[in-house]
Amino acid sequence: MKTTQTTTKYVEWLSAETMHKNSIEWLSDLEFMKDEQLFFDDLIKSYTLQLIDSKHFKESKAIIDTLSKLQTKTDLLIKYVKNHKNDLKIMVDGIDQPKEESDYKNEHRRLIVEINDFIKEYRILKTTLFSLIKNIKKEEKQKRLIDKT
Repeated sequence: MKTTQTTTKYVEWLSAETMHKNSIEWLSDLEFMKDEQLFFDDLIKSYTLQLIDSKHFKESKAIIDTLSKLQTKTDLLIKYVKNHKNDLKIMVDGIDQPKEESDYKNEHRRLIVEINDFIKEYRILKTTLFSLIKNIKKEEKQKRLIDKT
């Protein structure tokens, strides 16, 4: 509740320029994440055999499912943010439109929360995926060392 109240007060004081900068930063971050997700897809393909091993299958499946959902959500957020950025004209057109301006600020507030939540979820996915791949690499290295002796 406190976060929503703080966000509400924060958005009320944001200038149109600041909201525009936020939108540009969000788009940049989301586009980067989209590219990064392609890297994750390739990484998963590179380790398919190890990931489908019964030892890692359950965790791998959860990661792959989450990645798929996040890829869909990334595309959706990019679309929303682009529309939001384009709608900024409501704030700067010089016409007094209190309802539309209020709606725009409410949408900006919603996007602040949604994108922050998305970034947290995305970071958890990255950490989990990299941890799993790191463990697989360690196991492969140990197996090679044992096979050499």
